Amino acid sequence: MDQGCGDQCAGGPAGRMVELKDAVGLVLAHDITEIVPGRSKGPAYRKGHVVGPEDLDHLARLGKNHLYVLEMAENQMHENQAAELMAEALCGPGVVPAGPPSEGKINLMAACDGLLAIDVDRLVEFNLVPEVMCATIHRHSPVKAGHLVGGTRAIPLLPERQNIQRAVQVAERDGGLLRVLTMPARRVGLVVTGNEVASGLIQDRFAPIVTEKVRDLGSSILDTRVCPDDRFTVATAIKDLLAAGAELIITTAGMSVDPDDVTRMAIADAGGQDLLYGTPVLPGAMFLVGKLAGPHGLVPVLGVPACALFHQATVLDVVLPRVLAGQEFTRRDIAELAHGGFCQNCPTGCRFPVCGFGRGS
Repeated sequence: MDQGCGDQCAGGPAGRMVELKDAVGLVLAHDITEIVPGRSKGPAYRKGHVVGPEDLDHLARLGKNHLYVLEMAENQMHENQAAELMAEALCGPGVVPAGPPSEGKINLMAACDGLLAIDVDRLVEFNLVPEVMCATIHRHSPVKAGHLVGGTRAIPLLPERQNIQRAVQVAERDGGLLRVLTMPARRVGLVVTGNEVASGLIQDRFAPIVTEKVRDLGSSILDTRVCPDDRFTVATAIKDLLAAGAELIITTAGMSVDPDDVTRMAIADAGGQDLLYGTPVLPGAMFLVGKLAGPHGLVPVLGVPACALFHQATVLDVVLPRVLAGQEFTRRDIAELAHGGFCQNCPTGCRFPVCGFGRGS
């Protein structure tokens, strides 16, 4: 039966005073402070510590003849044991506990580079179990090995075993609630479009921007083609890159409704399939995502609007990591980008990805 906060506090474990020699195996109900004159003051033992035989001499030197302790009932377990069980269940492929529990808490850490995947509905289900919690960073976040991605703990010092068992069952379903999807290095074909760039009237700035974003995610640019706003020429460049072994095609500009903007039609001409044009993301509303049928099979394609020239973070930064991790997009996936899809153009400078942009989905 679920309890409210008042019920939980009133029904919390009661302590008792015991002689030091009788405290082995019992749980401290409070911190025990140690003072080293002129050097330090802090907890020698924290609340929840299980007293062992090796602790008795140290506690005696601290002047402790009696200790205030808790005793676990059969239906309870210690918070550290609960944290270990939950952390093990929460961690799917690519996620590991960051170490032993500290004061009942264990952080969760990426074991490899990749894209963090979280079953959000199941995370909510986990946190609906009484006496437990798990907090995470946003799913779809690119992470490096060693990156902390979340943490878990039992709320009370002595949670009920049945609650921990329920939480573990939810967490371990389908092989873990958190996982890191690897992003294999891909060879990316880049097509820069625009009459003014192709004719040399202005210097291209798109290729350096896209190249940096691709490299930051562990992939590389196979080749870059610069094309005028000509449908046949752009389609031919795409086909040539596919024939050369491109595993992802990114096109830039030519995505609006201007009569000269023919890039998305050229993508269709080059073998485009399941093309989704338009996203509920600002900047990036005129973005395109889909697939291309090439000589080596289906290859993802991204059509990037001109906004990527002027904004540090756009829809490209939200979608590109997921595509490199092998995820495919449906119209619903695109629609879900709306929550968190409005960039606030922070006046103090862009902090992406340490912000809410693109993180609501």
